[in-house]
Amino acid sequence: MNQFSFKVQSTIEGALGRTGEIVTPHGVIQTPAFIPVGTKATVKSVLPESMKELGAQALLANAYHLYLQPGPDIVDEAGGLGSFMNWHGPTFTDSGGFQVLSLGVGFKKVIAMDETTFRSDEVIADKKERLAHVDDDGVTFKSHLDGSMHRFTPEISLQIQHQLGADIMFAFDECTTLHNTRGYQQKSLERTRLWAKRCLIEHGRLTQERVGKPYQALFGVLQGAQYEDLRRKAARDLAGLDEDGITFDGFGLGGALDKAKLGEIVNWLCEELPVNKPRHLLGIGEPDDLFVGVENGADTFDCVAPSRQARTSAVFTDDGRVNLTNAKYQRAFSPISESCDCYTCTHYTMAYLNHLFKAKEMLASTLATIHNERFIVNLVDRMRASINNGDFYALKADFMGRFYAKRNLAQ
Repeated sequence: MNQFSFKVQSTIEGALGRTGEIVTPHGVIQTPAFIPVGTKATVKSVLPESMKELGAQALLANAYHLYLQPGPDIVDEAGGLGSFMNWHGPTFTDSGGFQVLSLGVGFKKVIAMDETTFRSDEVIADKKERLAHVDDDGVTFKSHLDGSMHRFTPEISLQIQHQLGADIMFAFDECTTLHNTRGYQQKSLERTRLWAKRCLIEHGRLTQERVGKPYQALFGVLQGAQYEDLRRKAARDLAGLDEDGITFDGFGLGGALDKAKLGEIVNWLCEELPVNKPRHLLGIGEPDDLFVGVENGADTFDCVAPSRQARTSAVFTDDGRVNLTNAKYQRAFSPISESCDCYTCTHYTMAYLNHLFKAKEMLASTLATIHNERFIVNLVDRMRASINNGDFYALKADFMGRFYAKRNLAQ
């Protein structure tokens, strides 16, 4: 039985943004919502219990990494991703498609790019080895752990994700860069469409085969880079796919993005997509980008930025990002933010965190990550409340004015 549903609750007047409710076998997600990333079945340095306490509604893990270690069969035997990591709420897994970009061209975790730079179909980052090779059937890649060779196809990606057991999975896609030529983008878009069809077929087969398991929703992933016609075509194509009555439960808005055109791209896609299905904006987590995504119709978001930045001592405040290792915080016997209700801010001072980072203590990453994840999760929660209350634009103006004040003064 399909235990997945979505309904829209309220909208932003004059825009595509909305609030809603995603129902999964492991709980409800009120949208818009930020989904913290636990790449290897853990948000680095933080207990799953702490993620629950700071307000995370769901977590996202990486199918590629869990495939390599410990292996999807082990996660399946443990009862699925949630049981394995002692997380009792909804879970997401990505498809491994992003590794086509990161392993193939060496740009790693960079999603936001500048579309005005060079164009090449053999693009690769400086001093990087191409670890993934794409063909029409799938991707052959070399493990970053031990150099062993592996093969992902749409069917294999779905088999891995079904074993991982997340509530929401993503179809296997080719994630291109903005540096690829338009001709390559067109070819890749058709490849991703054909892969999407294969994913639906395999999803249907596995859902029937794994009878008795909770239903896992499948989202199609929309590519097209910075081109409006390609983006709209991707949305129409995947929204219209139907394989023996099996359609996508929602959609991932994917691919490399020109930050300056983020709102336009999300808007193009959401104008084409069905209103009654959720939309997940992949790899986006900066505050200004979250406002843009919400306003233009995205429902959920994921990004490693809050936790990664925390581990470098960069933390969010209402007045911008600060670096806790700066000398001025050595005697700052106050929390990161007086208005923050996270465990870190209610128990520790910036002076203590400054000491932990300088001493290279592991607790530094834990406490900073708790704060950053709470800040971003709460920010999107505030956006949701503001849409329901009809004052989204007031929240946006107030937050953006304070958080980016220094940036705006420098312009």
